[in-house]
Amino acid sequence: MKQVFISSWALLLGMCLLMVGNGMQGTLLGIRGEIEGFSTFQMSIVMSAYFAGFLGGSRLAPVMIKRVGHVRVFAALASLISAVILLYPTFANPWVWSIGRILIGFGFSAVYVTAESWLNDAADNSNRGKALSLYMIVQTLGIVASQALLLTADPSGFVLFVIPSVLVSLAITPVLLSISPTPAFDTTKPMTLRALATFSPLGCFGMFILGGVFAAQFGMSSVYGAQVGLSVGQISTFVATFFVGSVLLQYPIGLVSDHMDRRVLIIFVSAIGAFGAFVGLTFGPDFKMLLVAAFIVGGMSNPLYSLLLAHTNDFLEHDDMAAASGGLIFIHGLGAIFGPLIVGAMMENFGSGGFYLYTAVLFLILVGYASYRATKRASIGADDTGAYVAMSQGSVTPVRLEIAQEYAILADLEEEDA
Repeated sequence: MKQVFISSWALLLGMCLLMVGNGMQGTLLGIRGEIEGFSTFQMSIVMSAYFAGFLGGSRLAPVMIKRVGHVRVFAALASLISAVILLYPTFANPWVWSIGRILIGFGFSAVYVTAESWLNDAADNSNRGKALSLYMIVQTLGIVASQALLLTADPSGFVLFVIPSVLVSLAITPVLLSISPTPAFDTTKPMTLRALATFSPLGCFGMFILGGVFAAQFGMSSVYGAQVGLSVGQISTFVATFFVGSVLLQYPIGLVSDHMDRRVLIIFVSAIGAFGAFVGLTFGPDFKMLLVAAFIVGGMSNPLYSLLLAHTNDFLEHDDMAAASGGLIFIHGLGAIFGPLIVGAMMENFGSGGFYLYTAVLFLILVGYASYRATKRASIGADDTGAYVAMSQGSVTPVRLEIAQEYAILADLEEEDA
């Protein structure tokens, strides 16, 4: 781990600053939208726009990098993100914000693709797993730290928009000044969605459902907090708790997944996630119980992403695993686009409780479908399953998922040799 950090500290620092900027502007918009008098459904459109842009960026970024190179793409899109953040308080209009969110989602996606290709180039087969883990930890720390910065100024003013803009601009400096070699860039041709669904119906369906769950907690949790009357400090703590849970529970669930039928674990984890959502639905807006609910929901949804990826890999040949990455991200992205729109409509019709009702229903749907699939295909023995690779679903790109797939293949081959 130390060697990985020394060789890529500048990249990790830049990505941490980017994540602070991204996490801060996402939560801030939910709070500021309430101050500006935007409706819940208008804010759901704003939040959904980010995921539409992110999905588009993950598909177009490889083309852009091949045409103009890593350095230009990274610098140009980071500058675009910085500028758009400053436009939010200047033009307080939900449609302007939606366009801005598309641009920011596109920009962050392409920046992640660029940075991750550098990270992959800096790592080798012996430390690729450590590099992925360190990268995920740095990103999560950035998101959590961003919530504390919301307490530094009045959300109705301009300063809180200046801070993430400056941080994103500063993120460019350590990366571009320290990384001299430009890595070769290539991506695997994606597998068709029909073929992917044939290999793993549960993996595909689960990714779509999970995209909706994640989009609700990442995009609409601050809107929910503002709607139920939480203070800025309480909202920032509430949002951060989702991500704290995702980090603390990721590895214990991963250890269990290597010793049992992953479909049973998917059912169990989804049921716990539904229970957490019902806690929020029953006891909200009691702040302490909201934190309990956020910890459970966040702690279950992130490991579920890694579980579904590992379950899908269990039915793929090694040569097909990298090709499946693009399809899984596309399916997850579609779920994320529709997620805020649906939860926004439910909050409009059922009140603030629609936020947790929506989350509970999605988890229960996944419980039901995973139970159904368990009756349609024989289980794979624990000794024959592939490696579980911890992933953070908030910013996954095809490059990072391909890196994770390569690491999973190497782990499988090492286990077979042993």
